[in-house]
Amino acid sequence: MTQHTFRIVTRASDGSLRIRDFDSEEPVLRMHVKIGSDDCSTDLSLRGKPVFRGLVGPMPDGKGVARYESPDVFEILTREWMKAPNKRRRRRSTTTAKLAQEATLSAED
Repeated sequence: MTQHTFRIVTRASDGSLRIRDFDSEEPVLRMHVKIGSDDCSTDLSLRGKPVFRGLVGPMPDGKGVARYESPDVFEILTREWMKAPNKRRRRRSTTTAKLAQEATLSAED
């Protein structure tokens, strides 16, 4: 079984993000009450991870990291994520690319 790091992200008193990593769930259990286990995550490595009262998660945060956020941090980061501009990538279909290539070749003749 893969060892997970438990990452807890909360808001510090000065408004900055406070990130704490734990190697096991025991220290987290001393701070938060376990109310269940995750059984529906699309990331299979998170299934069976604990669900804590007062924290949103678990969610993947890199390889081997189960991330939990306080509700206010989750709300703020979600808003920032939604406001971020999408990078639009333009992809040509293979037929369009072939037609463009053929047009270039015929123009050279």
